[in-house]
Amino acid sequence: MGVRAGVVVTGTEVLTGRVADRNGPWLADQLRRVGVDIADIVVVGDRPEDLRDALAFLAGLDLIITTGGLGPTADDLTAEVVGQFQGRASALDVQLEVQIGGIVERLMVGRGWKTDSDATAAATRKQAMVPEGASVLSPVGTAPGLVVPPAVGRAGPPVLVLPGPPRELQGMWAAALADPLVAAALSGREELRQDTMRLWSTPESELSAALRRHSHELAGLEITTCLSDGELEVVTRYAPAAQPAYERLTAALTGDFGPALYSPDGRTVDRIVAQLLLERSWTIATTESCTAGLLAGRLTEQAGSSAYLLGGLVTYSNLAKHELAGVPLELIDRVGAVSEEVAEAMASGARWRLGADVGVGITGVAGPDGGTADKPVGLVHLYVVAPGQSLSRAVNLPGSRSDVRQRTVAIAMHMIRSVLSS
Repeated sequence: MGVRAGVVVTGTEVLTGRVADRNGPWLADQLRRVGVDIADIVVVGDRPEDLRDALAFLAGLDLIITTGGLGPTADDLTAEVVGQFQGRASALDVQLEVQIGGIVERLMVGRGWKTDSDATAAATRKQAMVPEGASVLSPVGTAPGLVVPPAVGRAGPPVLVLPGPPRELQGMWAAALADPLVAAALSGREELRQDTMRLWSTPESELSAALRRHSHELAGLEITTCLSDGELEVVTRYAPAAQPAYERLTAALTGDFGPALYSPDGRTVDRIVAQLLLERSWTIATTESCTAGLLAGRLTEQAGSSAYLLGGLVTYSNLAKHELAGVPLELIDRVGAVSEEVAEAMASGARWRLGADVGVGITGVAGPDGGTADKPVGLVHLYVVAPGQSLSRAVNLPGSRSDVRQRTVAIAMHMIRSVLSS
């Protein structure tokens, strides 16, 4: 089956959803890159018994990784609990205490903070407590990492203990992989490939039917699908020996779905739009009402976006639509702000005001209030205009205000892609 690892994400703030887990998915991807399959990601609160139960649940794997719980406060108990689980008592590492103390002092001076010396010393000692026989990974912040093997005579995998802040965890990852205990645990790893294809406006039922039709050709592929904002992502994991099967999958989905398979190589719509704009040396500008700049913001997420995005107008009121984007007030009075005609005028206004090649207009009712019988909540009009071409679309989107706005931006990105690809 190859080498398998499990991850325990600690922290009540993560468990209760106050903080999103960024470490589990990042570690899963990094493990896959080095040929290690992820078996489980378990999230637990700051309760020692729950952490022990999670470690016991994953004890049959080749490596366990924990994240978080290495700080100086009373609820940071990961190092101690992992040591107990592995049958190793913890003791003060004096050299590590001095190292952490120096880091803390520099941080305090840099921030201009005055702290109680006794409290700081106690916190530093807590972070310098190391299970007997563990390897220490040098801190990126103030918390060291640890590699804790099971006590002599006890079975089980080593536990790699990493800090919770993503910057610190990611900065420690190379050193963690280079640790002899971790390297030995992962010594049987094999290449594990992962490729992604993306489809737009394709029902999951149609994709499922296609996969069933071609199932006899796809041995050795682990295929997962995910639907988000109208986009279907097909992620396939496989060993090198199954490369021909993956090529058959690509050919089959291309034949079945044609242009709907807009990204057979895994590129996101954001990346494709950026590349198309750069290839044409075109610029783009937006006028947004219900999305209030979210589309312009998304267009800036690609590095180098200043080469093609000139700017965006947020025109929530009718007067702003007129004064900023040049939409005639009589047009708004005649057809209403939420209409194809106004979306077109907003797109044209963005081009005219900002001197862009491509203009996008968005106007709609995001809710939860403001809808009417003729223009209900979720109705959005979008318009994209470019040299010699244009594209209009009206949609009725379900969900919350946030859902409507997010889905609208996704639709706009694909409309821009469609215009640029034609």
